[in-house]
Amino acid sequence: MNILIVRVSSLGDVVHNMPMVSDIRRHYPDANIDWVVEEGYASLVRLNSDVRRIIPFALRRWRKSLFTAATRAEMSEFRQQLKQDAYDFVFDTQGLLKTSVVMRMARLAPKGKRVGLANATEGSGYEPISRIFHNLSVVVGLRTHAVLRARQVAAQALGYNVDGPADFNLKIPFISPGHSPTWLPDTPYAVFFHGTARAEKQWAFANWICIAQQLSDRNVAILLPWGNAAEKQTAEKMAANMPNARVLPKLPLMEAVMLAQRASLVIGVDTGLTHVAAAFTRPTIELYCDSPRWKTEGDWSASIVNLGDEGIAPTVEEVSGAVRTLLESKNDLGAPFGFLA
Repeated sequence: MNILIVRVSSLGDVVHNMPMVSDIRRHYPDANIDWVVEEGYASLVRLNSDVRRIIPFALRRWRKSLFTAATRAEMSEFRQQLKQDAYDFVFDTQGLLKTSVVMRMARLAPKGKRVGLANATEGSGYEPISRIFHNLSVVVGLRTHAVLRARQVAAQALGYNVDGPADFNLKIPFISPGHSPTWLPDTPYAVFFHGTARAEKQWAFANWICIAQQLSDRNVAILLPWGNAAEKQTAEKMAANMPNARVLPKLPLMEAVMLAQRASLVIGVDTGLTHVAAAFTRPTIELYCDSPRWKTEGDWSASIVNLGDEGIAPTVEEVSGAVRTLLESKNDLGAPFGFLA
């Protein structure tokens, strides 16, 4: 069976689609599973060994030079890759016009099916026009978790039931011997993923300072990543008020993934890299300040603590308690999480 998944963005959403792949592989061990994804996230999908072929989608870049010969050549190559194999099932788990058009471009096997969402979940960016490209539309509950939604779409189309916890099947990012990034410590560290696109989703500056003091008392170093100039400025201001914090250089995606995967503790707002850490089941505290927790909370591991909700930011006391719980809990090796590299 040949299967194509169309989930092009964003970082957190791509991660939340991974358990769908694991489910398919478990029920159809011989299936060939391909994935269309924005080119910037292709390296992340490569960490999933169940994906056979990745087809990079560069719409964000193509839009800037739509009529140039180079862009048109790349778009033609993309269409050819979509038609390289005949697919028995093509899944669009994003429910947008652009993703449903990509679905339509893929070549179907005889009796093949294009499968997508029949309806939006609450607060999603679903576009109803996408349904015209399906020949099987799957109804999901209005408050269905992002991970479960993708799992249900595949399960209903392929004839099995969703069971068991989410399995992300992400390989640990590889580092060549002697080529570790210069910023990567060889001692345990915590990461604060403080940056997010929407100001309402941010956690108060003073709160981060209080938690940093608690970690300083435990001799846990804090690393502060950033993604744009404003976040860098915030990280520098944080570091100036935290005796145990260091601002990182701008990291490419896979180094940012490595940062999350190797952390002894991750504290982060509702943003993609926080969800990456949770997918690796690192000790993670997810802070929901102005987004609904039910949509993306890490509910597959006891090492993930979800705090706050839409319009209800977590308190310092709640986060402090979660820090104590995670740093003092044991991992599978019987060692405290907080003292693992």
